[in-house]
Amino acid sequence: MLNMPMNQEQLRLWIDQVSLALVDTLLFLDTHPYDEDALNYYKHHAAMKKKAVKMYEDQYGPLTARSAPTKDYWDWVMQPWPWEGGCK
Repeated sequence: MLNMPMNQEQLRLWIDQVSLALVDTLLFLDTHPYDEDALNYYKHHAAMKKKAVKMYEDQYGPLTARSAPTKDYWDWVMQPWPWEGGCK
C-alpha cells in the first residue's frame, strides 16, 4: 500500500490499520508464543508501520509528542489540532 501515493488522511488511516493488526497479533502471540507465522506477520507489520510513520512525519510533522522535535521551546501544541484541520 505504501508504494502508491497517499494524502495525509489516507496515510494516517493506513497507520491506524497497521497498528490494529499489530495489537491483534500481540494478543494472539500472548497465547501462542511459539507461532513462527504469527511472529513473522508481526515483524512484517511492525516494519510497515515504522516506514509509514516515518513517511507521515517527514511530510506532515510528528504524530506523537515523543517524536516532536525539541528546540529552544516546546512547539508540539502550536500545530493545528484535528478540529482545526490538522489531520486532514
